[in-house]
Amino acid sequence: MTVLYVDADACPVKEEAVRVGERHGTPIRIVSNSWMRLPESDLVERVIVPEGPDEADNWIAERAGTGDVVVTADVPLAARCVKRGALVISPNGKPFREDGIGMRLAMRNLNTHLRETGEIREGGPAFTKADRSRFLNQLETIMRAAKRLSTEQK
Repeated sequence: MTVLYVDADACPVKEEAVRVGERHGTPIRIVSNSWMRLPESDLVERVIVPEGPDEADNWIAERAGTGDVVVTADVPLAARCVKRGALVISPNGKPFREDGIGMRLAMRNLNTHLRETGEIREGGPAFTKADRSRFLNQLETIMRAAKRLSTEQK
């Protein structure tokens, strides 16, 4: 059975993910380091992990697998989940795929280095309505694909 995992800390599309998950009747695990207000749903399970670096990432990566969907902006987490067979999408609607994850990790590491050395100061681009719309469309497509994979696995 497909499970939708949401890396909730700083995720701008929690409500949208819940709506799509509900439409598909999929269990939804919203994982964070602290309590936060979430949409009400019988399908939503709030998972609060201990404080600490990568605790939420580790919790998701240890459980997500083939036929599951993960929503995260964290490139290393996405890489771990893709390696385990999960379908992964960023909050701006861009999917993480096995054939491109290496380049995204390299770019993330380069940007981190450039920020640390002061070469660049700003973060990424602002989250837009177009990003939210792309996320909804792509998540719908990915959920259908995940459900097919989950069914084929049985």
